[in-house]
Amino acid sequence: MKATTRSEEETEQFGGRVARELSDSDVLYLIGNLGAGKTCFVRGLAKGLGARTREVASPTFALLHEYESPEGRIVLRHLDLYRLSDEARQLEIFGPADAFAGAPTVVEWPGQAIRALLPPTLELTIEVSPDGSRQIAFQRCAR
Repeated sequence: MKATTRSEEETEQFGGRVARELSDSDVLYLIGNLGAGKTCFVRGLAKGLGARTREVASPTFALLHEYESPEGRIVLRHLDLYRLSDEARQLEIFGPADAFAGAPTVVEWPGQAIRALLPPTLELTIEVSPDGSRQIAFQRCAR
């Protein structure tokens, strides 16, 4: 699936469409430069999964955000590993991969350690064009 978006709203809407493709066991690697629109995409994804979206933000300093439905059920986990210098050691805080069961997980800035812990089932790449539009490519990963 591919899309071109020209605004934050369109990027969020694309996230909502991708939400319909996710299962509770999916791990989505989100690839894109700083400012590419990854958080806008995740906001749309969370909304599409029924989460309260006013709390959606980049978890750069918290590393992990969990977004809940109004009923309190976790519907999406959002990891941002941008600031980790020793990713392997710091990922020990998350525990075994089954700690992520029960809701889809989005991983921004995935490195080698997370790839071993949580291999992707999906990958989404956002590239910013010179005109400011976003080129988004979404695909299932081969296992």
